[in-house]
Amino acid sequence: MSKENKTETILTCYHCGDECKDDSTRIDEKVFCCNGCKTVYEILDQNKLCNYYNLDQNPGISPSLNFGNRFDYLDDPSTIQKILDFQDENISKATFHIPQMHCSSCIWLLENLYKLNNAVTHSQVNFLKKELNVTFVHNRISLKELVKLLTSIGYEPQILLESVEQKPDNKVSQTLHLRIGVAGFCFLNVMVFSFPEYLGIDVIRQGRTLTADSFLKNFFVTLNFILSLPVVFFSGWEYFGSAIKGLRKKIINIDFPISLGILALFGRSIYEAASQSGAGYFDSLTGLIFLLLIGKFFQEKTYSYLNFERNYKSFFPLSVTIKSKDPAFDGQDGIEKSIPINKLMVGNRIIVRKNEIIPADSILFNGDGRIDYSFVTGESKPVSKVSGEMIYAGGRQLGSAIELEVIREVSQSYLTQLWNNDIFNKKSESFFTNFSNVISKRFTIFVLLTAFISAAFWLPSSFATAINVFTAVLIVACPCAIALSVPFTFGNAMRIFGRNKFYLRNTSVIEDLGKINSIVFDKTGTITQLGKSDLVFTGAVLNSFQQKIIKSLVRNSTHPLSLKIYNSLEADEFFPVTKFDEIPGLGITGVVYGSRIKVGSKEYVNQSAHVYDLATKIFVSINNEVLGFFTLTNSYREGIADVVKSLSRRFKLSLLSGDNEGEKFNLLKFFNKEDELLFNQSPEDKLDFVKSLQSSNKKVLMVGDGLNDAGALKQSDVGVAVTEDISSFSPACDAILDATNLNMLPKFLNYSQSAIKIIYISFVISFLYNLIGLSFAIQGMLSPLIAAILMPLSSISVVLFATISTNLLA
Repeated sequence: MSKENKTETILTCYHCGDECKDDSTRIDEKVFCCNGCKTVYEILDQNKLCNYYNLDQNPGISPSLNFGNRFDYLDDPSTIQKILDFQDENISKATFHIPQMHCSSCIWLLENLYKLNNAVTHSQVNFLKKELNVTFVHNRISLKELVKLLTSIGYEPQILLESVEQKPDNKVSQTLHLRIGVAGFCFLNVMVFSFPEYLGIDVIRQGRTLTADSFLKNFFVTLNFILSLPVVFFSGWEYFGSAIKGLRKKIINIDFPISLGILALFGRSIYEAASQSGAGYFDSLTGLIFLLLIGKFFQEKTYSYLNFERNYKSFFPLSVTIKSKDPAFDGQDGIEKSIPINKLMVGNRIIVRKNEIIPADSILFNGDGRIDYSFVTGESKPVSKVSGEMIYAGGRQLGSAIELEVIREVSQSYLTQLWNNDIFNKKSESFFTNFSNVISKRFTIFVLLTAFISAAFWLPSSFATAINVFTAVLIVACPCAIALSVPFTFGNAMRIFGRNKFYLRNTSVIEDLGKINSIVFDKTGTITQLGKSDLVFTGAVLNSFQQKIIKSLVRNSTHPLSLKIYNSLEADEFFPVTKFDEIPGLGITGVVYGSRIKVGSKEYVNQSAHVYDLATKIFVSINNEVLGFFTLTNSYREGIADVVKSLSRRFKLSLLSGDNEGEKFNLLKFFNKEDELLFNQSPEDKLDFVKSLQSSNKKVLMVGDGLNDAGALKQSDVGVAVTEDISSFSPACDAILDATNLNMLPKFLNYSQSAIKIIYISFVISFLYNLIGLSFAIQGMLSPLIAAILMPLSSISVVLFATISTNLLA
């Protein structure tokens, strides 16, 4: 490829676009600046990936292929463990920061790594963060080879071992500051050099000789033209680049009309300067770009200040059970207590029970691990682990309780990323997102038509006015406010929910909450408060050994009734439990020192004798001999009567319980007779009930404990898991509600509907702004400079309105 001028031919690299010293490095007609670029082209050509060059002009990064021993540190197992997010027998996952990522072709190539090496099974780009998530088969390509592969095609990862949470420098912000500096400097100087025009100095011709004033004026016009060049082609290039990339994808984005407006002013100014018919609009042009960039700067600052933690790490609370030494036990055992996950430190011993998530990379210290990594890999096949083996964060324990020692600090952002994985998200279309997308696409076309029609109207009477009108219309009209109102309203609402201990999976849950018209409650652990319930054992007197083995068994379960029994027994020693199993809705079983223990319903422990069962009873058997049962007197959560009364005015209410009808009389004190109260419900029954409501066009909110009703939670339009200590979370639920704030559920639902109303109002404000702005611009009453000030102000005003309104309503 070549570029010619009158004196010489400049050779440019086919891959990266840099200047070539000569044409010695070439393939056919394609010239390359170095062997590195030539090698990358050969790699892409061999793998039939040359479509990469069709996505952008000279999109490549010139790589250095002289690796030497630069990546030898990636042979060290301890270093590899610091970099990898996950590893099992076959696959590994890693997240790399790729600062060289700069365009759509970069994304395309990085997401097609599997075509370069089939050991890479999946790669996904987060362009905003310049991150690349790679899943690869480590038996076929090592981490070192993967990094070399990325480097060989021009995308060397920036590997930071100091901290997985360390953020790279924000090059985008630095570039924006530089663009503003250049535009501001040139704008101020253009204003100074425009004084002859401002002072009304006219060009006076005396024959063919120009006066000194005329020479001075033309000299300043030339200086203004020179100063405008870096403003247009450096400071304003981001608008042109974005517009060009959009057009290549056959998309007219919002930067396209802005680019047209800049070009209109620039072209008119060059014409006047060249023909000496006027001074042009160089002051307006440089001022326009400067103010547009200032507006973008203030938008960034506003959004940063109002940042609602898009990764939710500050508002996603997990607690974990740690084991600390207690001198009273002579070091034989430790006290178990629950702490917030952000206080978990390297070296802590943690207890993970069945269905709980491993919160941090750990070494298995005690027990048999059966780990489900479906959160991480999407594969639900359990992996067996024994003492001394490493278990990665995000795995779920399926067997009995295990003891782990933490070896890496917890990454809440990693865990919330897993919870918000698309695999587990419910596929519901967002009305507001679709509406914003449609408006944004059509709005630009409408603005272009309005600008051309307005310019054509003014052209016969005044060319200068036509240019001003054309530019002002293109600049002042902006759909950004419409696009921003949805994420900022829902984002701030989500932050406020989090402060009130209501933790949502993502912002779309708020929109779904606003559509709810039917609510289904689970009973045990949801509307009942086990902490204040009395538990009485009826039957044979339990000796010390029996209490210890029963407590050892229930210690492995996260079910509220198991926790209640665990806290009621005074045993101070735990025995190993093998062959542990838990059947939702029935009970748990396990073997302790050869004895088979069962704890659960009457049917589960094979109790045949008639027992008066108008209460919640949990039976206990050892080696098929029923010892007796625990009787639980239900204690309902404070304020539940007001919650049900408030919700019954606007929603259809139902209650599902796995227990018998013993509590029906008490429940009718809260619920109405027309409400559906169903008992002896298995997990499958609860799932079928939710499906039946949805088949009658109901939008269902399921409120449960996330254990026996996981299927119903997942099937419902919104599933809320109510929990006492927030010790676990599940892909089945869309939100986690701290049990102490269940009485605020009506307020949460009202607030969700209010957030939707705020979005509608934001849409109206944005529409009125554009209507008024366009009406002034069309009449020629709005200069491009004023339009440049108003455009970012519209976005900022809508964002401020959304944020302030959601705060006030909260």
